[in-house]
Amino acid sequence: MSTIALNFEDGVTRFVACRPGETVADASYRLGINIPLDCRDGACGTCRVLCESGRFDPGSYIEDALTDEEAAQGYGLACQMRPRTDLVLAVAASSEVCKTRAAALKGTVAAVRRLSDTTFGLTVETGEPVGFLPGQYVNIAVPGSGQARSYSFSSTPGSARAEFLIRNIPGGLMSTYLAEQARAGAGLDLTGPSGSFYLREIRRPVLMLAGGTGLAPFLSMLGTIAETEAEQPIHLVYGVTHDADLVETEALEAAADKIPGFSFETCVASPESRHANKGYVTEHLADAHLHGGDVDAYLCGPPAMVDAVRRTFAERGLTPASFHYEKFSASGVGGTA
Repeated sequence: MSTIALNFEDGVTRFVACRPGETVADASYRLGINIPLDCRDGACGTCRVLCESGRFDPGSYIEDALTDEEAAQGYGLACQMRPRTDLVLAVAASSEVCKTRAAALKGTVAAVRRLSDTTFGLTVETGEPVGFLPGQYVNIAVPGSGQARSYSFSSTPGSARAEFLIRNIPGGLMSTYLAEQARAGAGLDLTGPSGSFYLREIRRPVLMLAGGTGLAPFLSMLGTIAETEAEQPIHLVYGVTHDADLVETEALEAAADKIPGFSFETCVASPESRHANKGYVTEHLADAHLHGGDVDAYLCGPPAMVDAVRRTFAERGLTPASFHYEKFSASGVGGTA
């Protein structure tokens, strides 16, 4: 049996278990997820999806439904394709159109760690393995507030313990809850996973750029990569404002021990910093890690950082082979691209 991750245009991800010999469309409809579909014969192209990871048997279809060029780019027809491995598929429709929605999860507080004056580490016990793509986020309802905040997983998929890095914002809803009210065993409501910022299949060198608690999705990605055999070089630049903001560097060192070809560096923007590398992330983008543009770039940080990195790429005349980024606001995850 193969697992299929269906990523909808609105960022919602649903996971489908596909039985041996079953098409993607049949598996989806069996679970009530009505992805775009018309003829079921490979003749209309309505069910065209983009395979971002994994391998499949494309089945039979006519060229009017799917051209050779589209097939070479990774597209397939859900009514014909049968998975050979687990798949990650981009669906050109919203979850609402497909009559599905993000999953609701129940969890309990397992631990709250004060990683620094500016960062909490939150561990949530879910009771059953949580499915998501490394890099995605979940919405966590702040108890008693009627509001939710979005946080990227820092843990790897498939565990019953979900972990997050949360910025400590004075007076913030989640910060106040974690600092003053959270107790082990307290219930939490989670909704997700969501987000188009997630690790794609590694086919070329990878550059990861993290700002502050934007490190969280990269910890999830690295944990996943450590379980595979990535052969491409991977480099991460992790920047913060003050020395005390640097957290989870031990996890990065552990990843460097486990993943051949992975390297990382940290930098601190404050002029008063005693850190060896001062300045912003953009000042530490070495040519050796840009590979002349033949690189998949991933960036997660505040909006100003995202904009600065894009300007830097333009000024250096570089266009990464792919550029995936997520901007987050002070209170949680923001927009993705």
